[in-house]
Amino acid sequence: MTTDVDRRMLEALICPLTHVTLRYDAEARELVSESAGLAYPIRNGIPVMLEDEARKLD
Repeated sequence: MTTDVDRRMLEALICPLTHVTLRYDAEARELVSESAGLAYPIRNGIPVMLEDEARKLD
């Protein structure tokens, strides 16, 4: 199931840990926080902004 993501909403989101702007990775369907070293998943069009659900960046 693919759900379109509202880019305006994504632009308003910040990292819950570092409070910096996130980068949207459309291919991976993630919001990336370079400063925190985490990528937050987007599931069914909804960003999951929980540290426990985030993927650690390599």
